[in-house]
Amino acid sequence: MNYLSVLLDAKRLSDLKGSPLEGKVTDMFGGALKALVMEVPEELAGKIIDNLPGARLDARFFIEEVPIAFKRALFEKIKTMKSIGTEVIDAVFADLPKIKELAAKESESLPVPDIDISEALALQKK
Repeated sequence: MNYLSVLLDAKRLSDLKGSPLEGKVTDMFGGALKALVMEVPEELAGKIIDNLPGARLDARFFIEEVPIAFKRALFEKIKTMKSIGTEVIDAVFADLPKIKELAAKESESLPVPDIDISEALALQKK
């Protein structure tokens, strides 16, 4: 089994408040970050890696280096579908041409982050 994490800032956490997903939020990196961790079967992990240039598996079997456009679309589908099941990834793949178009622009310049990292920065100062 492989995994895909979706990082959550205060805004994203508030979007999940009151939903069944609120109880699935996990701490990562000693509590510095909050995330939803999705289980991704081998076949679907292969599809992600094959279709998104730069995507790879790390030593923890997490799929990393996916385009920001993919992660943003993934969170929007999670929020809408109220799920972290494989059907969410399938729904994101329905928009793959648009995601690839946005991802191609990321090689020129990265989009401004849409998550608040102030808590992580404060922890780094300690």
